[in-house]
Amino acid sequence: MSDTSADLVILGGGSGGYAAAFRAAELGLSVTLIEKDKLGGTCLHRGCIPTKALLHAAEVADEARDAETFGVKAVFEGIDIAGVNKYKDGIVSRLYKGLQGLAKAHKVNLVEGTGRFVGGTTVEVDGTRYTGKNVILATGSYSRTLPGLELGGRIIASEQALTLDYVPKKVVVLGGGVIGVEFASVWASFGVDVTVVEALPRLVPNEDEYASKQLERAFRRRKIAFKTGVRFTGAKQDDNGVSVSLESGETLEADLLLVAVGRGPNSAGHGYEEAGVKIDRGFVLTDDRLRTNLPNVYAVGDIVPGLQLAHRGFQQGIFVAEEIAGLNPRAIDERGIPRVTYSHPEVASVGLTESQAKEKYGSDVTTFTYDLGGNGKSQILKTSGGVKLVKAPDGPVVGVHMVGDRVGELIGEAQLIYSWEAFPEDVAPLIHAHPTQTEALGEAFLALAGKPLHVHS
Repeated sequence: MSDTSADLVILGGGSGGYAAAFRAAELGLSVTLIEKDKLGGTCLHRGCIPTKALLHAAEVADEARDAETFGVKAVFEGIDIAGVNKYKDGIVSRLYKGLQGLAKAHKVNLVEGTGRFVGGTTVEVDGTRYTGKNVILATGSYSRTLPGLELGGRIIASEQALTLDYVPKKVVVLGGGVIGVEFASVWASFGVDVTVVEALPRLVPNEDEYASKQLERAFRRRKIAFKTGVRFTGAKQDDNGVSVSLESGETLEADLLLVAVGRGPNSAGHGYEEAGVKIDRGFVLTDDRLRTNLPNVYAVGDIVPGLQLAHRGFQQGIFVAEEIAGLNPRAIDERGIPRVTYSHPEVASVGLTESQAKEKYGSDVTTFTYDLGGNGKSQILKTSGGVKLVKAPDGPVVGVHMVGDRVGELIGEAQLIYSWEAFPEDVAPLIHAHPTQTEALGEAFLALAGKPLHVHS
């Protein structure tokens, strides 16, 4: 009989689960990682990676279409969706093979099958029980829908949108958050007539209001329609299309309805509640050390309340592995987790929005916004947007918010600034290479430090 005991048993091989497995193995722990599908989870196979591949294909389409603007003669003939999918799937396949190789190199015992937490520190898979000194629950999330709105046919979620073998003519996107605006951006670049419906007053409503306004302005220029502050009331589909009804009385006709109203915690059916794990609205509750209410049982990733981001789960996995190994890592600051929406233009942020800062510190919060119109590299790229800083009274910068093509690549420096609780005077002397978009951050901090350079008063 094979030995099914280990120092650590992990249920779920997505970003949080495999990161915990690899780090724990590096620290000398024996690890069993249980995954019912493919190592890498939603992010690699049905989320982050394939979506961003589509977004890059969309960027190439836009550049081909607008080539004359740059003095380049090119002809845009349309989208070869089979070719796009081949490109996308090739990236996923290569990364998946790399991940499998890493699991083997780390000597992780990878168990394929549907696991169920049966209490204590034991997970059962197809009748075999795997017991660890510690257990990590990392079963991820699923695409939500709305009450009475059933997915199927012409009503799809992001997973189905990623596998379409044709380019629709007209799409309604239900939800103006990250997933919704990213797919709206892709489809608009592919020549699709897109309308986004968002019940809250603005697109990307969790971002700073400045970022929302900038994105909405860009979407108007791109002729991406959006209706904010209006609720969905129903949808009907037939062989010819789908009709989407709104609370305003308006009806929208389309080929497809993409339901992008967020993701729910994938906790049901895994035995959590039966084993006594404390659950709230489907989420597994933990303390700041990611411990559940049960001894030696941890949870990471999308099943833990908070931002549902792959890099958050990844860092949580590393944290728990180090916690179990006795390294006493520093608790993760949820506000310090960077956020990026990879639409055209991109939205990137870290820390508090202006309204959150005022709620925490009062009305004396200071803000400064630097327009990318003054940034040489942004002009070369023909992108607009800006950098907004939010500063606490007599304190550090507590929020950085950016809009513009490729600003997601600037979020690393912004995260360091936030995490180190830097004052404008700390950042202003730093030298930013010219011409780069990072100069926009530098210019914003120079201005906030009282020595503006390329800034119009």
